[in-house]
Amino acid sequence: MPVLSRLPIRGARRLCFGFFLLSASTLSWADFKIPGFELVHTVPVATDLATNDLRNPVEVWSGMFDRAQHRIDIGQFYASGQPGSRLDTVIEHLQAAGQRGVTIRFLLEEKGLRMSDPATLDRLRSIPNLTLHVLPYGQLTGGIIHAKYLVIDGREAFVGSQNFDWRSLTHIHETGVRISDPTVAAQVQAIFNQDWQAQEALAEGKPVPQPRHTSSDQPTPAGNYLVASPARYNPPDVRDSQIELPRLLAQARHEVRVQLLDYAPLSYGPDKTRPYYPVIDNALRAAAARGVSIKLMVSHWNTGAPEIDYLKSLAVLPNVQVKIVTLPADPSGFIPFARVIHSKTMEIDGRLAWVGTSNWLGGYLDNSRNLEVVMQDHAMAERIRQLHEQLWNSPYADMISVTRTYPEPHPGTP
Repeated sequence: MPVLSRLPIRGARRLCFGFFLLSASTLSWADFKIPGFELVHTVPVATDLATNDLRNPVEVWSGMFDRAQHRIDIGQFYASGQPGSRLDTVIEHLQAAGQRGVTIRFLLEEKGLRMSDPATLDRLRSIPNLTLHVLPYGQLTGGIIHAKYLVIDGREAFVGSQNFDWRSLTHIHETGVRISDPTVAAQVQAIFNQDWQAQEALAEGKPVPQPRHTSSDQPTPAGNYLVASPARYNPPDVRDSQIELPRLLAQARHEVRVQLLDYAPLSYGPDKTRPYYPVIDNALRAAAARGVSIKLMVSHWNTGAPEIDYLKSLAVLPNVQVKIVTLPADPSGFIPFARVIHSKTMEIDGRLAWVGTSNWLGGYLDNSRNLEVVMQDHAMAERIRQLHEQLWNSPYADMISVTRTYPEPHPGTP
């Protein structure tokens, strides 16, 4: 006779509950991996969302810093902390690495300085063996460093939507990947080296050489690989994300699921103009015309004009569904530039996953430094699909209404 059947009902229930707690506890320390890649996720606090099989970036970044033996390279848009936040823990582990002699190079975007917290920058600069450089990427292409990534000893890397921001670790929906694949990790290292050298050249008033380009007519490679932008400043053998994204969408046959902060076929021009940028939009519309199911999810920051009109124009097409996600406010009160979905993911046909740093507008895949990881793996694609499905079916996601007048978003004010 099974053991449970001999117990009183109440005792059996308690034992079952104990097994549940043990399982939940085990899951909380679990991770989701495929060879060479681990999926990493930030669940915003004070929501009903949960991803117990995915580690959070605080644990992952801290562990990466602890394993560093020689060098840590960090490329970020900006840096913003708050006393007592989870970013404090990350910086403590980074400081410990510097104190044991690890060389640390920290590269920031010049335009990100106004978003950075001066106290956090001072704290970073005080870390032993850390050099912080600021790159005016606009002098190269007119864009910015929008990528968010780490490289450890040239052999382990992280790429994701998480900024070096305390809010990204607690109050924002974020997705990234820890990379142990040696080829991809080396490519991320090459990108950092390219941009670090570009900063030094600009600081000395010297021209920045453009690397040799990879041919754009090469077929999609097998397996998992890195793409990046802008193409003219990609190291050799790193593919152009602006070419690769439409090419992957053209291969879709059944389903495409996308989650983004914002989406629009528009770029950013001089004098607040918004030039038309149809590259991604054309590919999505072509997929829908072939009968591919498109499920696009964007944040409530994407409801301003004229972006909302383009979202509505997508939503009226056959085979296209668009949802807008609004996360609840934190119980402590309004937090500027937080409580939002910021993940940048795509899943195609249950066979391909895309995790990156780009929003899908002009200015990201053409002029700015961004990194995207493409994983042609059924297990990873399924897990990205599940992440999308959880949010899609949550009470926070609402189908866009083409007749509704949406409010202009104000992320920085209540």
